[in-house]
Amino acid sequence: MGLIELFTVASFPVIKVLLVTALGLFLALDYTSILGDDARNKVNRLVFYVFNPSLVGSNLAKTITFESFLLLWFMPVNILGTFILGSALGWILIKITRPPKHIEGLILGCCSAGNLGNLPIVIIPAICKENGSPFGEPDVCHQYGMAYASLSMAIGAVYLWSYVYNIMRISAMRIQIEDNASHDSSKLKASGEIPESLPDNFSDSTKDAMDDAYTILLPDSESEEKASFSNKIKHQLRKISSNLNFKALCAPSTLGAVAGFIIGVIPQIRDFIVGSNAPLRVVEESASMLGEAAIPTVTLIMGANLLKGLKGTRPPLWIVVGIVAVRYILLPLLGVVVVKGAIHLGLVQSDPLYQFVLLLQYALPPAMNIGTMAQLFGSGESECSVIMLWTYALASIAVTLWSTYFMWLVS
Repeated sequence: MGLIELFTVASFPVIKVLLVTALGLFLALDYTSILGDDARNKVNRLVFYVFNPSLVGSNLAKTITFESFLLLWFMPVNILGTFILGSALGWILIKITRPPKHIEGLILGCCSAGNLGNLPIVIIPAICKENGSPFGEPDVCHQYGMAYASLSMAIGAVYLWSYVYNIMRISAMRIQIEDNASHDSSKLKASGEIPESLPDNFSDSTKDAMDDAYTILLPDSESEEKASFSNKIKHQLRKISSNLNFKALCAPSTLGAVAGFIIGVIPQIRDFIVGSNAPLRVVEESASMLGEAAIPTVTLIMGANLLKGLKGTRPPLWIVVGIVAVRYILLPLLGVVVVKGAIHLGLVQSDPLYQFVLLLQYALPPAMNIGTMAQLFGSGESECSVIMLWTYALASIAVTLWSTYFMWLVS
């Protein structure tokens, strides 16, 4: 299949996403006010607690078996690679552009976490349905493509809420501590109760409180060097566990993935729930029906959320350019190296659709939940809206071009 045909196959799903996204944006305008702030919040909760878990759980239950699970072991490693490489590129971007302190965590989050759930779940089934798709029969492609996309969503949610969440939380806390220390110092100076130069222990205590994402795994003081290696390990494990949000890790999508895995991997449970002759097939069919509502609803909400970017505070231009370059140029190139290397070493099965999903995970815009985190911590919310607006606007071009190249690469 030539590049022109592949480009056509890749472009139609993205155009569909754009049309529904534009509709969501229109419904969020003040003129229509159908998807206002309150409506978006309620629909987001419905998607988060009902639609996404149903979609993930039902698709994994139908397609994942113990044998197929052993073949898919590389996907968690691959997704972890997207986060690590994205973080490294984001750190370099911060060092080059020197952005305002309050958006450093936001930049790292946008560079490291891609939209590993919503977009693959929309794009992959649409590609399967297109005439001339290189992934075989539409029904078989759709079944396995949804399983791969659902697994991507579940794993991505775990990494997002364990890794990016804590980066942005620690970054926001650091800014708050700096602001409070500066405010307290100004008040004391104004009252004449302390001299212009603060005591050394005041600045030291402030500095100790501002552990960031780069130092959380490093020793805190020289005294630790005298401690045994095992004590150091225990101390760092306690520090990491105290900073993890385990409640966020148990997101509904993750719980849905766990339920889907249990049903799919254990044959006795699978035969009881999945299949046309299963006694409890109505449970699986009900979950599938709810899951089908996730794709259009998520796409509408994604468009409505982008409205904030038209009204938000503009971050420095080079920050936006840098994030776009990381997500749409550097990460996909590194992804090709990683995935092709894994294929060459025999770590990845020969299924072209599976290889395509692995490659696509490197070429996606930032995760929409980063905006939720920015709002939660009150740090960089308006800048995040602008970044999301531009990255998703350019995704129509970037994702189409990379999808075309990836399909040519694996076919």
